[in-house]
Amino acid sequence: MTDQPRDSRLRVRPYALTGGRVRSSTELALETIVRVTPRGEDDPGTLPSEKRDILRLCADPTSIAEVSAHLHLPLGVARVLVGDLVTEGFLDSHANPASDEEGSRPDLRLLERVLDGLQAL
Repeated sequence: MTDQPRDSRLRVRPYALTGGRVRSSTELALETIVRVTPRGEDDPGTLPSEKRDILRLCADPTSIAEVSAHLHLPLGVARVLVGDLVTEGFLDSHANPASDEEGSRPDLRLLERVLDGLQAL
């Protein structure tokens, strides 16, 4: 049994929300911060309800992982929908600068700090 009211649960298969796609034309990391643009504030009326919900949530800077959690969407679906909104100009993305500097490799200093923290446990 879920703690959500029956009417607010997702009624369609997640892949139907993305048209069967598992990737967007704009690839974004889960920690990417997104925020609604003036275009997204002005005319979201023609968008599907899931995308309008994302725009409402992203009035304040929000990560893709937070979008997934707040809207109870699978991470992959949230990533595709947010990527579509960025491509369409409804959202602006701010990637983590550390991940941009060396491609997809994590920052060595961050990994060392994580290792130190784990060893301290």
